[in-house]
Parts: sequence; C-alpha cells; structure tokens
Amino acid sequence: MNRLLTLTIGTLAFWAAPALARDSFDSAPNIIIIMTDDQGYADTGKFGATGFKTPHLDRMADEGLRFTNWYAPQAVCGASRAGLLTGCYPNRINMLGAPGPKSRTGIADDEILISEMLKERGYATALFGKWHLGHHEKFLPLQHGFDEYFGLPYSNDMWPHHPGVRHLPMEKRLQRWPHLPMIEGNRIINKEVTPANQVDLTTSYTDKAVDFISRNRTKPFFLYVAHSMPHVPLFVSDKFKGKSKQGLYGDVIMEIDWSVGQILSALNKHGIDRNTLVLFTSDNGPWLSYGNHAGSAKPLREGKGTTWEGGQRVPCIVRWPHRIKAGGVCHTPAMHIDVFPTIKALVKGKGPAHTVDGRDISALLTDPTTARSPHEAYFFYRGDQLEAVRSGKWSLHLSHAYRSLKAEPGRDGIPEPYLQKRTQLALFDLNEDIGQKKNLATAHPAVTTRLQALAKKFDADLKATKRSKGSL
Repeated sequence: MNRLLTLTIGTLAFWAAPALARDSFDSAPNIIIIMTDDQGYADTGKFGATGFKTPHLDRMADEGLRFTNWYAPQAVCGASRAGLLTGCYPNRINMLGAPGPKSRTGIADDEILISEMLKERGYATALFGKWHLGHHEKFLPLQHGFDEYFGLPYSNDMWPHHPGVRHLPMEKRLQRWPHLPMIEGNRIINKEVTPANQVDLTTSYTDKAVDFISRNRTKPFFLYVAHSMPHVPLFVSDKFKGKSKQGLYGDVIMEIDWSVGQILSALNKHGIDRNTLVLFTSDNGPWLSYGNHAGSAKPLREGKGTTWEGGQRVPCIVRWPHRIKAGGVCHTPAMHIDVFPTIKALVKGKGPAHTVDGRDISALLTDPTTARSPHEAYFFYRGDQLEAVRSGKWSLHLSHAYRSLKAEPGRDGIPEPYLQKRTQLALFDLNEDIGQKKNLATAHPAVTTRLQALAKKFDADLKATKRSKGSL
C-alpha cells in the first residue's frame, strides 16, 4: 500500500510539473533589451544590409518576429532611451536631447523605469552599456532600479578626442570635453577612457551580460544591454577588424551581431531561452554626416536628428519562443514607448499613477498579422517642436526646418556639416511611398485636416501636463 501511495504521488507530481512550468512562463519571463546606438534601419541582414552579414540577428528574426514599422520616440540618444525605459514621450518627462558631461540634470526620482517596475516584481536587474539619463550619482542606474551597472554615462564621442576638437592641444580640448569615465555601480573605475579601452567596449558589455545570465539563470531577470556602438567614433576588437566588405562600420555591426549570438547561446546553454523575451532595436537612425562611418536608412528619407522616417524608424526584432511564432513579420506601427506597458502587462506589474504614453502591444507579438494598434497615432518631436504624426499608413509632416546632407558626406570619422532645409505641410502614404517623396496633402484634404487636429490636441495636452526632469 505504501509503495502504491508513493507511486501515485510521484505520478501526480510528474504530470503536474508541466502545468507549473507553463504558469511560471506566463508570470515571469526573463526580459532582455539590446539597444544599439545610431544603427540605421537597413543595417541588419533582414532589413537590407549590404557589405556585411548578421547571421545571429537573422536567426533571431527567423525564430521570432520582425517589426518593419518600429519607431524611436525621438531621433536622438538620451531622449530615445528615456522614452524606452519610462514608456513616455521624452517631452512629457522633459528629457530631451543628449545630455553631456556638463549637464546638471537627469531622470527624475518620480519617474518609474522598466527596471524599477520589474525589481518590484522580484526580478534581478542589470544594465551594461550606455546610460545617458544623467551622469551624476543621483541619476545613475543603481538609483533607478538596477542592481548592477557597468558602462559609459553618455555617448562615446563626448571626450577630448572628439573630431571637433582633435586639432587643438589637449589642454584646450579638455575645456570643451573632459575625460570620458567608465562607471561600475556608482563608482568611476576608469577616469580616462582611451581609444584602446573603446576597442574592448562591445566585448566587455557582452561578457558582463553572459555572466549575469549565468548567475541569475534560476530566477527572473531583466538585462538591458545598451551598446555604445555604432555611434562614432567607431571601434572594433581584433575579432572583427577588417572582416566586412563595407569597412569599419560593417566590422562594428558584425561584432554587435556576434554579441547577440553570445547572449542567445547563453540562454540556450542554461535552458532558459524559451522563457526569455529578447528585443533588439536601435535608439535612432544613422548619423549620415559621417559618411562611411555611418549606417544606412535606405530606402527611408534622411537620418538621425530628423523626424523623417530615416531618423525615427529603426530595426526591431523580438524573440520569445514560448509565445511568439517563428518567422513572423509585423507591419503595424509600434514604438519604444510601448515596451514598458507591454512588459508590465506580461509580468502583471504595477504601473505608475502618472501618465504613460505607450500602450500594451502584446497582441502584436502573438498575432502580428491581424492585431490592431492600440494607438490612433504616434507623434514625432524634435526638441520641443511637434513636427510629424504617424497614423495607420499616413505620415503628416507639419511645416518645419530640418537638416539634410550635402552632396558629399564625411569620411573616416570626420563629418561634413549639414544643410538646412524646410518642408511645408506634407502628407505621405507610407504603404506606397516609403521614401516620403510625393506630397498628397492637397489630394487628401480630409486626412490632412484630421491629422492636423490630432497633432494640435495632443501637443496642447502634453505641454499642459508635462513633468519636470531631475536636477541637482
């Protein structure tokens, strides 16, 4: 009788185990966000890259979902990251531009980041890479929900080797750009990051990420890998130096692709890849004035620093074998700001009491061909100025000035200055005109009027309710 009872209990436990595993999948998936810096829309194989290969990102797309209309909330480093981590338009939280070493502001204490929301749910949290939400201690990641941090506090060109000051003696350079620090936790571990140090950045971030996965494989974790590359100045390790047909830029992307492969391999090694959501994207489009040291947004118009498609539409690939069908493509627009509320819904997290602009797009992850966007429109700002609206297939540009390339861009790390141009009110059908060449504003007056009204109302509401950034 005892043997029968033991056998019965064991059998019940065996059949109960898969149900418990499914429950754990649904309640606590691991979350990994991989963010690159200034990588263009066409800079991975599945999005049209030429001159270099990205086999790991291509495999990630084959095993997951590719978004063809994914947007950054602003086409500049710091603002884009603020939007990703808070779920808010950067204008709502007053986090604009790319704060540098002389900035005395940063992310406000009252803002709730993905890291804080997940930490409250029991997640281990880490950031390896570029932060760019304030470099003073009160703004650093450990004060905003991250257990671990290793990386640069802002862009890797904000140092005395910046191309704009390289012709000056070092004492003059340092008046404009102080030395670039490397930070671990809250402590500066290297006061003067050198070109030799930058060569190892992608490898260092990757090694830290793989180690974090190993140490936290038995509990839910949130890992944010924010690569400093391919922001100029470009650096690559000997593993990939000279490997691409496209030159140094291609080498750099190949090393980032290798990094993605290392992270995916670590998940597979520890048997947790099925229950890990991995999202890969870029903070904005390519910095076109750097020419052969910049990426490509083709066939999109313009690049970083503009509200045209080439500035704000970025590659995005999401892999989560437990919930996302392999080989999917989603053409419905989505944005960085949707990541926070989507993760919140997936983990049943608590949200902030204040306004969050993003929406839960988990339906797009599981049903990308028929699910509808929860947004009526997305709004594109440059600084404080609302310049464009995306609603369905329509893109409306309000009258605004913008920067554009001269005939010949820069070369080998030295940029060429931009020209200033201006657009009048313009409407584009992005399904038929992805390059935004044919103005349909007069041909579709009802659509133009509707989007103008949406823009005016949203801008007024946002400016009336925007919150303050943090300050010293």
